[in-house]
Amino acid sequence: MRWRKLGHVYAPNREMEWLWSHAAVPIAEHITGDIFRIYFSSRDAQNRSHTGYIVVDLMHPEQIIERSSRPVLAPGQLGAFDDSGAMATWIANGGDGRKFLYYIGWNLGVTVPFRNSIGLAIGAGAGVFDRYAPGAIVDRSMNEPHFCASCCVMPGDDCWRMWYLSCTEWRLRHGKLEHRYHIKYAESDDGIHWRRDGHVAIDYANDGEHAISRPSVIRDDDKWRMWYSARGRSYRIGYAESDDGKHWERRDHLVGINVSDSGWDSEMIEYPFVFDHAGTRYMLYNGNDYGKTGFGLAVLE
Repeated sequence: MRWRKLGHVYAPNREMEWLWSHAAVPIAEHITGDIFRIYFSSRDAQNRSHTGYIVVDLMHPEQIIERSSRPVLAPGQLGAFDDSGAMATWIANGGDGRKFLYYIGWNLGVTVPFRNSIGLAIGAGAGVFDRYAPGAIVDRSMNEPHFCASCCVMPGDDCWRMWYLSCTEWRLRHGKLEHRYHIKYAESDDGIHWRRDGHVAIDYANDGEHAISRPSVIRDDDKWRMWYSARGRSYRIGYAESDDGKHWERRDHLVGINVSDSGWDSEMIEYPFVFDHAGTRYMLYNGNDYGKTGFGLAVLE
């Protein structure tokens, strides 16, 4: 596997109050021909997260055709699970022309810096969505007491499948609080109500690895394939394969993409979104500082 980087696509520069900085966790939605709407998470001047989008032609991704003038999702009600931010993480076809936009809702903590949950908004796409409910659809539970976050959701004939970030602990390391999270697996009959039995899809490689996030799954004829972020000192993109979508083998050495020698993605590379179009496989991804330098595009050769 070898990915060829097509270049830096977009990074906000204080363009609007809600679009102050960051373009994290990009998601591609096909519109027509080579035209795609790319959703992403921005931050405002108070560091709260919003979801917005740009529209690009994949053949000329550096030329922005359209930019959302208002957020697709803004922070929720005061005291709700998403009052500090609403970050889109995946879009899936819900049937009957509906699109399911899964998002990370977060709010600030006291004993720990933050807490995340997974919310859902439903619409017909085209950048217009309404919250399914004021509360989260996947949240901490008896067996997952810390938080859940970035997910990939795939509808199927037998069931819906979700791969999601699950925090296993907060620990004090070198005098600083450090979260640990890996990727678990869940199933659903409708994409809304989820059965979680604690099955771990992608586990830590070692004790120094403390953050595995943003799974992106594709089902090919021969195998299921997943790309994700894995972080020890800094984020890199990892890769795994599976025969059934539930039990995975990490094969990070085959991923075929890494940081650049210089520039916007020279320190870290993370939050992949892999998708196919016109017989070609593409990857959207973030670079330095968790999306502050925006996102780029790569193609599989």
